Amino acid sequence: MVDALLTTARLELRPYDVKDVAGLHRLWTEPGVRRYLWDDVVIPVERALQVVESSRGHWETAGYGQWTVRLAGTSEIVGFCGFRPADWQHAPELLYGLATRYWGCGYAYEAAMAVLEFGFTTLGFSSVVAATDAPNAASVRLMERIGMTFERRGSLNGLDTLFYELTRHRFLTTSNCG
Repeated sequence: MVDALLTTARLELRPYDVKDVAGLHRLWTEPGVRRYLWDDVVIPVERALQVVESSRGHWETAGYGQWTVRLAGTSEIVGFCGFRPADWQHAPELLYGLATRYWGCGYAYEAAMAVLEFGFTTLGFSSVVAATDAPNAASVRLMERIGMTFERRGSLNGLDTLFYELTRHRFLTTSNCG
């Protein structure tokens, strides 16, 4: 696995580890988080373990995966951010989410930008995609703020979904990382 610890001014991002399952399960079953992430279903802890193991597998096979997000200097998981292979596109899919008490603090933006910089500069991604349920206005705002462009509206898993993309060129020319 690539040494993929990422730090920002306020955050520390660590690749998922099996010891993170309980904290991620707590986060993912929080009502505000699960509303769009799990279509409002309370997942069992076994499902959280499957996601963690899947991400760890992607780190081993593809060189990327997902990170836990923690406030710098703390051990509490306050969110997640990272990539997985997209089921609907030939590019890595960006995923993110934060515990509701941290919404509106800019942490999702900060984490997404760190992860995108890693993807585009360290791994050389040519593009990254993302999707969100159409009613998830906060996710749409974040995707647009990080520079993603709207591609289309369609259906994913039977839900009205908005699809976005960000190219390496656009990221490097608009984010001051290039």
